[in-house]
Amino acid sequence: MNKFTTAVLATIALTGPAAAADLLSKKSPPAPVMAVSPWDFAAGGKLMSDYNFRGISQSDRNPSTTAYGEVRYNFSDNYQMYAGAQGYSVKLPTSPSMELDLFAGVRPVYGALSFDIGVMQYVYPGESKTVAPFNTDMTEVYGKASYAINDMFTVGANLFYTPDWLGTGSTGTYASATAKVTLPHNFALSGEVGQYWLGKANTGFSTYDYTYWNAGASYTYKLATLDLRYHDTTLTKTECANMAGNRKWCGQAYIATLSFDITGKDIK
Repeated sequence: MNKFTTAVLATIALTGPAAAADLLSKKSPPAPVMAVSPWDFAAGGKLMSDYNFRGISQSDRNPSTTAYGEVRYNFSDNYQMYAGAQGYSVKLPTSPSMELDLFAGVRPVYGALSFDIGVMQYVYPGESKTVAPFNTDMTEVYGKASYAINDMFTVGANLFYTPDWLGTGSTGTYASATAKVTLPHNFALSGEVGQYWLGKANTGFSTYDYTYWNAGASYTYKLATLDLRYHDTTLTKTECANMAGNRKWCGQAYIATLSFDITGKDIK
């Protein structure tokens, strides 16, 4: 080995580690963190063979449609505030053009336990005063809770209260328990049992306490859900006619519902 070759090898041996250390010290700048907006939304609609509200048909046992929109603000992953509106096609004794529900509330989450606390305003525009001289709009406060026992089983409880049920002067309290079983391949079974307590109306309108229940199965594909459900109440036909205006609105009902729901996360 000549002197030139020896000098070159010595230079590489001395400068190589230093050059490597220098390269390691020059790290690339971190990638910028994308800001996540706290705002979100939800929207959707339903096609129903009958619009059933707590066991009583609101569409004279005929098909009905509904659509809703909701704006959400996420203070954190565990606390959300929301407000929205939902409209239904209805066929009621007072002949309103629709049912419009305006709502707002908060949704706290504590691990597997979720809450939904809010207020709902039911509006029935264009009502005829020949059937009921009073306005049937009403305000209702509500609280809902659900607990995910595991990935398969979820149970819940609901409580709704109005100081003036459908403008009759009667108080209305509805409490129910729910259960859902999530099955493979996007199938689910669910049900609800509830009790409605209605006070004495000061308008001469008849009110009755009653029990309501439903049970059904659903299948979800992407943004669409098909639900087949059985509904029933303990109201007699006479009680149903006096309170709801039609004796056939409160009995057994088998209802099919096709719903579509989307959130901001679905289009990102």
